[in-house]
Amino acid sequence: MQYSWFDSKPDGTILGQKVTALQRVGVYVPGGKAAYPSSVLMNIMPAKVAGVDEIVMVTPPGKDGKVTPTTLVAAKEAGADKVYKVGGAQAIAALAYGTESIPKVDKIVGPGNIYVALAKKAVYGFVSIDSIAGPSEILVLADETANPRFVAADLLSQAEHDEMASAILVTTSMELAEKVSAQTDAFVKELSRGEIIQKSLDNYGHILVAETMEDAIDAANSIASEHLEIVTANPFEVMTKIRNAGAIFIGEYSSEPLGDYFAGPNHVLPTNGTAKFFSPLSVDDFIKKSSIISYSRNALEKIHTDIEKFAEAEHLTAHANSIKVRFENKRKGAVSVMQNRIGSCKRKTKETDIELTINLDGQGKNQIDTGIPFLIICWMDLQDMDYLI
Repeated sequence: MQYSWFDSKPDGTILGQKVTALQRVGVYVPGGKAAYPSSVLMNIMPAKVAGVDEIVMVTPPGKDGKVTPTTLVAAKEAGADKVYKVGGAQAIAALAYGTESIPKVDKIVGPGNIYVALAKKAVYGFVSIDSIAGPSEILVLADETANPRFVAADLLSQAEHDEMASAILVTTSMELAEKVSAQTDAFVKELSRGEIIQKSLDNYGHILVAETMEDAIDAANSIASEHLEIVTANPFEVMTKIRNAGAIFIGEYSSEPLGDYFAGPNHVLPTNGTAKFFSPLSVDDFIKKSSIISYSRNALEKIHTDIEKFAEAEHLTAHANSIKVRFENKRKGAVSVMQNRIGSCKRKTKETDIELTINLDGQGKNQIDTGIPFLIICWMDLQDMDYLI
Protein backbone atom coordinates (compact mmCIF):
# COMPACT_ATOMS: atom_id res chain seq x y z
CA MET A 1 0.00 0.00 0.00
CA GLN A 2 1.24 3.48 -0.87
CA TYR A 3 1.44 6.27 1.70
CA SER A 4 1.70 10.05 1.51
CA TRP A 5 5.24 11.44 1.47
CA PHE A 6 6.90 14.85 1.68
CA ASP A 7 10.45 15.98 0.93
CA SER A 8 11.61 19.35 2.29
CA LYS A 9 14.74 21.30 1.38
CA PRO A 10 16.62 23.95 3.44
CA ASP A 11 15.64 26.68 0.98
CA GLY A 12 11.93 26.23 1.78
CA THR A 13 11.02 23.86 -1.04
CA ILE A 14 8.52 21.13 -0.12
CA LEU A 15 7.51 18.50 -2.66
CA GLY A 16 5.39 15.46 -1.98
CA GLN A 17 2.39 13.32 -2.73
CA LYS A 18 -0.82 13.04 -0.74
CA VAL A 19 -2.51 9.65 -0.96
CA THR A 20 -6.26 9.66 -0.33
CA ALA A 21 -8.71 6.76 -0.37
CA LEU A 22 -11.77 7.07 -2.60
CA GLN A 23 -14.90 8.16 -0.76
CA ARG A 24 -17.47 5.73 -2.19
CA VAL A 25 -16.96 2.65 -4.38
CA GLY A 26 -19.47 0.42 -6.15
CA VAL A 27 -18.79 -3.31 -6.41
CA TYR A 28 -20.59 -5.39 -9.02
CA VAL A 29 -20.88 -9.08 -8.19
CA PRO A 30 -22.29 -11.38 -10.92
CA GLY A 31 -24.91 -13.87 -9.94
CA GLY A 32 -26.72 -15.08 -13.02
CA LYS A 33 -25.26 -18.47 -13.86
CA ALA A 34 -23.42 -19.12 -10.60
CA ALA A 35 -22.68 -17.67 -7.16
CA TYR A 36 -19.36 -15.87 -6.77
CA PRO A 37 -18.57 -15.19 -3.10
CA SER A 38 -14.90 -15.18 -4.07
CA SER A 39 -15.50 -12.14 -6.28
CA VAL A 40 -17.10 -10.40 -3.31
CA LEU A 41 -13.95 -10.89 -1.26
CA MET A 42 -11.54 -10.03 -4.07
CA ASN A 43 -13.26 -6.71 -4.81
CA ILE A 44 -14.23 -5.50 -1.35
CA MET A 45 -11.18 -6.43 0.72
CA PRO A 46 -8.65 -4.25 -1.17
CA ALA A 47 -11.09 -1.34 -0.93
CA LYS A 48 -11.33 -1.80 2.84
CA VAL A 49 -7.56 -1.98 3.18
CA ALA A 50 -7.24 1.23 1.15
CA GLY A 51 -9.60 2.99 3.55
CA VAL A 52 -12.62 3.60 1.30
CA ASP A 53 -15.35 5.32 3.36
CA GLU A 54 -18.35 3.52 1.87
CA ILE A 55 -18.63 0.33 -0.21
CA VAL A 56 -21.88 -0.27 -2.11
CA MET A 57 -22.42 -3.73 -3.56
CA VAL A 58 -24.90 -4.65 -6.28
CA THR A 59 -25.72 -8.18 -7.38
CA PRO A 60 -28.61 -9.70 -9.34
CA PRO A 61 -31.00 -11.89 -7.33
CA GLY A 62 -32.10 -15.34 -8.40
CA LYS A 63 -35.49 -16.18 -9.89
CA ASP A 64 -36.84 -16.37 -6.36
CA GLY A 65 -35.85 -12.75 -5.77
CA LYS A 66 -33.18 -13.67 -3.25
CA VAL A 67 -29.41 -13.32 -3.22
CA THR A 68 -27.39 -16.45 -2.64
CA PRO A 69 -26.59 -16.77 1.11
CA THR A 70 -22.89 -17.40 0.45
CA THR A 71 -22.69 -14.10 -1.42
CA LEU A 72 -24.35 -12.19 1.43
CA VAL A 73 -22.13 -13.80 4.06
CA ALA A 74 -19.03 -12.91 2.03
CA ALA A 75 -20.27 -9.31 1.72
CA LYS A 76 -20.76 -9.03 5.47
CA GLU A 77 -17.38 -10.56 6.29
CA ALA A 78 -15.54 -8.43 3.74
CA GLY A 79 -17.13 -5.21 4.96
CA ALA A 80 -19.77 -4.07 2.44
CA ASP A 81 -21.80 -1.16 3.81
CA LYS A 82 -24.85 -1.62 1.57
CA VAL A 83 -26.09 -4.40 -0.72
CA TYR A 84 -28.68 -3.85 -3.45
CA LYS A 85 -30.48 -6.60 -5.36
CA VAL A 86 -29.94 -5.32 -8.87
CA GLY A 87 -27.81 -6.51 -11.74
CA GLY A 88 -27.00 -5.94 -15.38
CA ALA A 89 -26.43 -2.68 -17.19
CA GLN A 90 -29.06 -0.93 -15.08
CA ALA A 91 -27.05 -1.63 -11.93
CA ILE A 92 -23.99 0.00 -13.48
CA ALA A 93 -26.07 3.03 -14.50
CA ALA A 94 -27.48 3.35 -10.98
CA LEU A 95 -24.00 3.32 -9.45
CA ALA A 96 -22.65 5.79 -11.99
CA TYR A 97 -25.44 8.37 -11.85
CA GLY A 98 -27.26 7.61 -8.62
CA THR A 99 -30.97 7.04 -7.99
CA GLU A 100 -33.37 7.79 -5.16
CA SER A 101 -32.25 4.63 -3.39
CA ILE A 102 -28.75 3.89 -4.76
CA PRO A 103 -26.04 6.51 -4.15
CA LYS A 104 -23.67 7.65 -6.86
CA VAL A 105 -20.16 6.21 -6.46
CA ASP A 106 -16.71 7.40 -7.49
CA LYS A 107 -15.55 4.11 -8.99
CA ILE A 108 -17.13 0.84 -10.15
CA VAL A 109 -15.25 -2.46 -9.94
CA GLY A 110 -16.14 -6.07 -10.49
CA PRO A 111 -16.67 -8.50 -13.38
CA GLY A 112 -19.88 -9.18 -15.29
CA ASN A 113 -21.29 -10.31 -18.62
CA ILE A 114 -21.03 -8.46 -21.92
CA TYR A 115 -23.83 -6.06 -20.97
CA VAL A 116 -22.15 -5.14 -17.71
CA ALA A 117 -18.80 -4.67 -19.46
CA LEU A 118 -20.29 -2.38 -22.13
CA ALA A 119 -22.22 -0.42 -19.50
CA LYS A 120 -19.00 0.19 -17.58
CA LYS A 121 -17.37 1.35 -20.79
CA ALA A 122 -20.27 3.76 -21.41
CA VAL A 123 -20.07 5.42 -17.99
CA TYR A 124 -16.27 5.61 -17.85
CA GLY A 125 -15.23 9.20 -17.49
CA PHE A 126 -18.29 10.07 -15.44
CA VAL A 127 -16.99 7.59 -12.89
CA SER A 128 -13.80 5.56 -12.79
CA ILE A 129 -13.81 1.82 -13.48
CA ASP A 130 -11.33 -0.96 -12.86
CA SER A 131 -11.34 -2.32 -16.40
CA ILE A 132 -13.61 -3.54 -19.16
CA ALA A 133 -13.52 -7.21 -18.28
CA GLY A 134 -14.14 -9.81 -20.93
CA PRO A 135 -14.86 -13.54 -20.65
CA SER A 136 -12.43 -15.62 -18.62
CA GLU A 137 -9.22 -16.83 -20.26
CA ILE A 138 -6.56 -19.40 -19.60
CA LEU A 139 -3.40 -20.26 -21.51
CA VAL A 140 -1.27 -23.24 -20.55
CA LEU A 141 2.34 -23.12 -21.74
CA ALA A 142 3.67 -26.68 -21.60
CA ASP A 143 6.37 -29.00 -22.89
CA GLU A 144 6.66 -32.77 -23.08
CA THR A 145 7.14 -33.06 -19.29
CA ALA A 146 3.60 -31.86 -18.51
CA ASN A 147 0.88 -34.17 -17.23
CA PRO A 148 -1.85 -34.19 -19.93
CA ARG A 149 -4.59 -34.96 -17.42
CA PHE A 150 -3.61 -31.98 -15.28
CA VAL A 151 -3.40 -29.69 -18.30
CA ALA A 152 -6.82 -30.74 -19.60
CA ALA A 153 -8.42 -30.22 -16.19
CA ASP A 154 -6.92 -26.75 -15.91
CA LEU A 155 -8.10 -25.70 -19.36
CA LEU A 156 -11.67 -26.72 -18.53
CA SER A 157 -11.62 -24.90 -15.20
CA GLN A 158 -11.99 -21.66 -17.12
CA ALA A 159 -14.05 -22.94 -20.02
CA GLU A 160 -16.91 -23.69 -17.63
CA HIS A 161 -17.33 -20.02 -16.76
CA ASP A 162 -18.98 -18.95 -19.99
CA GLU A 163 -19.65 -20.04 -23.56
CA MET A 164 -17.34 -17.19 -24.59
CA ALA A 165 -14.47 -18.15 -22.28
CA SER A 166 -11.22 -19.17 -23.97
CA ALA A 167 -8.92 -22.08 -23.16
CA ILE A 168 -5.65 -22.34 -25.06
CA LEU A 169 -2.77 -24.79 -24.88
CA VAL A 170 0.57 -23.76 -26.39
CA THR A 171 3.06 -26.62 -26.39
CA THR A 172 6.22 -27.83 -28.06
CA SER A 173 5.02 -31.45 -27.93
CA MET A 174 2.61 -32.92 -30.50
CA GLU A 175 2.23 -35.99 -28.30
CA LEU A 176 1.10 -33.85 -25.35
CA ALA A 177 -1.30 -31.94 -27.61
CA GLU A 178 -3.01 -35.15 -28.73
CA LYS A 179 -3.29 -36.54 -25.18
CA VAL A 180 -4.71 -33.27 -23.82
CA SER A 181 -7.31 -33.17 -26.60
CA ALA A 182 -8.44 -36.70 -25.80
CA GLN A 183 -8.53 -36.00 -22.07
CA THR A 184 -10.65 -32.84 -22.45
CA ASP A 185 -13.24 -34.86 -24.40
CA ALA A 186 -13.41 -37.36 -21.56
CA PHE A 187 -13.72 -34.67 -18.88
CA VAL A 188 -16.52 -32.82 -20.69
CA LYS A 189 -18.72 -35.93 -20.43
CA GLU A 190 -18.21 -36.07 -16.66
CA LEU A 191 -18.52 -32.43 -15.60
CA SER A 192 -21.79 -30.78 -14.55
CA ARG A 193 -21.36 -27.76 -16.84
CA GLY A 194 -20.36 -29.88 -19.81
CA GLU A 195 -22.67 -28.10 -22.24
CA ILE A 196 -21.20 -24.68 -21.47
CA ILE A 197 -17.67 -26.11 -21.59
CA GLN A 198 -18.24 -27.71 -24.98
CA LYS A 199 -19.55 -24.47 -26.51
CA SER A 200 -16.55 -22.62 -25.10
CA LEU A 201 -14.12 -25.14 -26.56
CA ASP A 202 -15.87 -25.17 -29.93
CA ASN A 203 -15.68 -21.40 -30.25
CA TYR A 204 -12.59 -20.35 -28.31
CA GLY A 205 -10.63 -23.49 -27.48
CA HIS A 206 -7.28 -23.95 -29.24
CA ILE A 207 -4.22 -26.16 -29.12
CA LEU A 208 -1.14 -24.60 -30.71
CA VAL A 209 2.02 -26.60 -31.35
CA ALA A 210 5.24 -24.57 -31.59
CA GLU A 211 8.56 -25.71 -32.98
CA THR A 212 10.58 -24.21 -30.13
CA MET A 213 9.95 -22.95 -26.61
CA GLU A 214 10.97 -19.46 -27.78
CA ASP A 215 8.14 -19.56 -30.34
CA ALA A 216 5.74 -20.78 -27.67
CA ILE A 217 6.75 -17.94 -25.35
CA ASP A 218 6.29 -15.40 -28.15
CA ALA A 219 2.78 -16.73 -28.72
CA ALA A 220 1.96 -16.46 -25.01
CA ASN A 221 3.21 -12.88 -24.87
CA SER A 222 1.22 -11.98 -27.97
CA ILE A 223 -2.01 -13.44 -26.58
CA ALA A 224 -1.46 -11.85 -23.13
CA SER A 225 -3.87 -14.15 -21.36
CA GLU A 226 -5.72 -13.41 -18.13
CA HIS A 227 -4.34 -16.61 -16.57
CA LEU A 228 -1.07 -18.21 -17.67
CA GLU A 229 0.12 -21.58 -16.42
CA ILE A 230 3.72 -22.62 -17.08
CA VAL A 231 4.18 -26.38 -16.96
CA THR A 232 7.66 -27.03 -18.32
CA ALA A 233 10.92 -28.60 -17.23
CA ASN A 234 12.26 -25.17 -16.19
CA PRO A 235 9.16 -23.09 -15.40
CA PHE A 236 10.93 -20.30 -13.51
CA GLU A 237 13.34 -19.76 -16.38
CA VAL A 238 10.39 -19.52 -18.76
CA MET A 239 8.62 -17.12 -16.37
CA THR A 240 11.46 -14.60 -16.70
CA LYS A 241 10.69 -14.33 -20.42
CA ILE A 242 6.97 -13.66 -19.95
CA ARG A 243 6.04 -10.01 -20.41
CA ASN A 244 2.26 -10.15 -20.69
CA ALA A 245 -0.06 -12.08 -18.38
CA GLY A 246 -2.59 -11.18 -15.73
CA ALA A 247 -1.46 -13.89 -13.30
CA ILE A 248 1.28 -16.50 -13.76
CA PHE A 249 0.98 -19.95 -12.20
CA ILE A 250 4.26 -21.86 -12.08
CA GLY A 251 4.55 -25.64 -11.89
CA GLU A 252 2.07 -28.48 -12.20
CA TYR A 253 0.70 -28.03 -8.68
CA SER A 254 -0.10 -24.35 -9.14
CA SER A 255 -3.46 -24.88 -10.78
CA GLU A 256 -5.42 -21.77 -11.79
CA PRO A 257 -8.27 -22.26 -9.24
CA LEU A 258 -5.62 -21.79 -6.55
CA GLY A 259 -5.54 -18.13 -7.56
CA ASP A 260 -9.32 -17.93 -7.84
CA TYR A 261 -9.93 -18.83 -4.21
CA PHE A 262 -6.84 -18.89 -2.06
CA ALA A 263 -3.47 -17.56 -3.23
CA GLY A 264 -2.22 -14.36 -4.79
CA PRO A 265 -3.24 -10.71 -4.43
CA ASN A 266 -6.43 -10.88 -6.50
CA HIS A 267 -8.33 -12.86 -9.10
CA VAL A 268 -9.74 -9.77 -10.85
CA LEU A 269 -7.34 -9.71 -13.79
CA PRO A 270 -6.97 -7.98 -17.18
CA THR A 271 -8.57 -9.78 -20.13
CA ASN A 272 -8.81 -9.44 -23.91
CA GLY A 273 -5.06 -8.87 -24.26
CA THR A 274 -5.08 -5.89 -21.90
CA ALA A 275 -2.49 -7.62 -19.72
CA LYS A 276 -0.05 -5.87 -22.05
CA PHE A 277 -0.79 -2.62 -20.20
CA PHE A 278 -3.14 -3.33 -17.26
CA SER A 279 -2.51 -4.96 -13.87
CA PRO A 280 -4.65 -7.04 -11.49
CA LEU A 281 -7.04 -5.26 -9.14
CA SER A 282 -5.25 -4.10 -5.98
CA VAL A 283 -5.31 -1.60 -3.13
CA ASP A 284 -3.84 0.97 -5.53
CA ASP A 285 -7.10 0.96 -7.51
CA PHE A 286 -8.95 2.45 -4.54
CA ILE A 287 -6.69 5.41 -3.86
CA LYS A 288 -5.87 8.63 -5.65
CA LYS A 289 -2.75 10.77 -5.47
CA SER A 290 -2.42 14.54 -5.28
CA SER A 291 0.86 16.35 -5.88
CA ILE A 292 2.03 18.62 -3.05
CA ILE A 293 4.13 21.68 -4.01
CA SER A 294 5.22 24.45 -1.66
CA TYR A 295 7.94 27.06 -2.38
CA SER A 296 9.20 29.86 -0.19
CA ARG A 297 10.07 33.26 -1.69
CA ASN A 298 13.77 32.43 -1.56
CA ALA A 299 13.23 29.09 -3.31
CA LEU A 300 11.12 30.60 -6.07
CA GLU A 301 13.49 33.52 -6.53
CA LYS A 302 16.25 31.15 -7.62
CA ILE A 303 14.24 29.75 -10.51
CA HIS A 304 11.56 32.31 -11.37
CA THR A 305 13.29 33.55 -14.54
CA ASP A 306 13.51 29.98 -15.86
CA ILE A 307 9.78 29.52 -15.37
CA GLU A 308 9.06 32.81 -17.08
CA LYS A 309 11.19 31.81 -20.07
CA PHE A 310 9.28 28.53 -20.44
CA ALA A 311 5.96 30.37 -20.38
CA GLU A 312 7.11 33.02 -22.82
CA ALA A 313 8.43 30.35 -25.19
CA GLU A 314 4.89 28.96 -25.29
CA HIS A 315 3.42 32.47 -25.65
CA LEU A 316 1.50 32.06 -22.41
CA THR A 317 2.00 35.53 -21.02
CA ALA A 318 -0.48 35.09 -18.19
CA HIS A 319 1.56 32.14 -16.96
CA ALA A 320 4.71 34.25 -17.00
CA ASN A 321 2.95 37.17 -15.35
CA SER A 322 1.76 34.95 -12.51
CA ILE A 323 5.42 34.49 -11.57
CA LYS A 324 6.63 37.99 -12.43
CA VAL A 325 4.16 39.81 -10.16
CA ARG A 326 5.74 38.17 -7.14
CA PHE A 327 9.01 39.98 -7.84
CA GLU A 328 7.70 43.32 -9.11
CA ASN A 329 9.26 45.38 -6.32
CA LYS A 330 12.68 43.96 -6.97
CA ARG A 331 12.36 44.49 -10.72
CA LYS A 332 11.24 48.10 -10.29
CA GLY A 333 14.09 48.74 -7.88
CA ALA A 334 16.58 47.23 -10.26
CA VAL A 335 15.31 49.35 -13.15
CA SER A 336 15.41 52.58 -11.13
CA VAL A 337 18.95 51.83 -10.04
CA MET A 338 20.07 51.34 -13.61
CA GLN A 339 18.42 54.54 -14.82
CA ASN A 340 18.97 56.87 -11.87
CA ARG A 341 19.88 55.07 -8.71
CA ILE A 342 18.89 57.22 -5.79
CA GLY A 343 19.10 56.36 -2.13
CA SER A 344 17.67 58.58 0.58
CA CYS A 345 17.41 58.61 4.34
CA LYS A 346 15.83 60.91 6.90
CA ARG A 347 16.77 61.31 10.54
CA LYS A 348 15.06 63.68 12.92
CA THR A 349 15.87 64.26 16.58
CA LYS A 350 15.37 67.08 19.00
CA GLU A 351 18.62 68.60 17.90
CA THR A 352 18.72 67.73 14.20
CA ASP A 353 16.53 67.30 11.15
CA ILE A 354 18.63 65.73 8.41
CA GLU A 355 17.62 64.35 5.00
CA LEU A 356 20.36 62.71 2.97
CA THR A 357 20.06 61.83 -0.71
CA ILE A 358 22.76 59.97 -2.63
CA ASN A 359 23.09 59.09 -6.30
CA LEU A 360 24.47 55.56 -6.36
CA ASP A 361 26.55 54.21 -9.15
CA GLY A 362 27.89 50.70 -9.52
CA GLN A 363 27.54 47.81 -7.10
CA GLY A 364 29.08 46.78 -3.83
CA LYS A 365 29.33 48.56 -0.49
CA ASN A 366 28.78 52.31 -0.22
CA GLN A 367 29.21 54.31 2.95
CA ILE A 368 28.64 58.04 3.55
CA ASP A 369 30.13 59.81 6.52
CA THR A 370 27.71 62.59 7.47
CA GLY A 371 29.99 64.10 10.08
CA ILE A 372 27.43 63.28 12.72
CA PRO A 373 28.59 60.35 14.89
CA PHE A 374 25.22 58.68 15.19
CA LEU A 375 24.26 58.96 11.51
CA ILE A 376 26.20 56.69 9.19
CA ILE A 377 24.43 55.31 6.12
CA CYS A 378 25.65 52.07 4.64
CA TRP A 379 24.21 50.34 1.55
CA MET A 380 25.45 46.77 1.73
CA ASP A 381 24.75 45.81 -1.86
CA LEU A 382 22.33 46.31 -4.71
CA GLN A 383 19.90 43.63 -3.50
CA ASP A 384 19.66 45.17 -0.02
CA MET A 385 19.19 48.59 -1.56
CA ASP A 386 16.22 47.36 -3.57
CA TYR A 387 14.36 46.60 -0.40
CA LEU A 388 15.26 49.96 1.15
CA ILE A 389 14.34 52.20 -1.75
